[in-house]
Amino acid sequence: MMMKTALVTGANSGLGRAIAQGLAAAGWRVGLVARDRARGEAALAEIQAATGNPHLQLFVADLASQAEVRALADAVLTHFDALHLLINNAGTAFRERRLTADGIERALAVNHLAPFLLTHLLLDRLTASAPAQIINVGTRMNTAMDLDDWNWERRPYRMMAAYGQSKLGNLHFTFELARRLTGTGVRVNCVFPGVFRSNLGGTDGAQGLFWRLVDRLIGWALPTPERAARGVLRLAFDESSAPVDGAYLWNGRPIQAPAQARDPELNQRVWALSLAATGLLETSGHQ
Repeated sequence: MMMKTALVTGANSGLGRAIAQGLAAAGWRVGLVARDRARGEAALAEIQAATGNPHLQLFVADLASQAEVRALADAVLTHFDALHLLINNAGTAFRERRLTADGIERALAVNHLAPFLLTHLLLDRLTASAPAQIINVGTRMNTAMDLDDWNWERRPYRMMAAYGQSKLGNLHFTFELARRLTGTGVRVNCVFPGVFRSNLGGTDGAQGLFWRLVDRLIGWALPTPERAARGVLRLAFDESSAPVDGAYLWNGRPIQAPAQARDPELNQRVWALSLAATGLLETSGHQ
């Protein structure tokens, strides 16, 4: 039986690590993407010790940098001759507007444009490996993207608004990509894992103030990342005859997306903006 291969971003801690460990425990070959090499190596060693699975590979990349996303894709294609599952999990938030080297607001760069770019660069390998899956890890905030100012150049910057709008991009991307991949054997879904104990943003992002306070006050009552990972893993392991495709899910059930993401024309507009921001060209049916 052929070993399945998965790639998980943000895999050195929290939800991403729990997902990677769940896949490793099921016998998958797993690529773990981490920004920090030392933390990534520690997570890989601990997952190997817990699961006994030797088929783990660490990839180090700062997803805020499009050059590093491209280098990551090249490394994945070099190491993995097949790719059956891509989980775009990494996410962050920042108290202040910060730009990447590409001139992109950092939350938008990491939360939306990095998975958009990485997915496109790996899409041919996923299609060649079909049946395959792309799972985008989303959030649940009733918001809308300001498509005329998505880089926060004119509006006062607000951390949670920027985070929510960048994550709404995951839904626009999910729905439009699922439409474009119809019939290819690659299905695309977005999963809301629920509220859980998170290290969102690390020490230099949202965790710096707000999330540390939340964790101190009610962290004990929140589910663990391992529990939150169940919904993602349930979808990853789904081999039913009528698999879910193009859906927004929570606890294995479809939920309603914000109104903006349900508009096909706006999905296509976000797609076009994302192509331009990542330097991709509209050269094929799935781009």
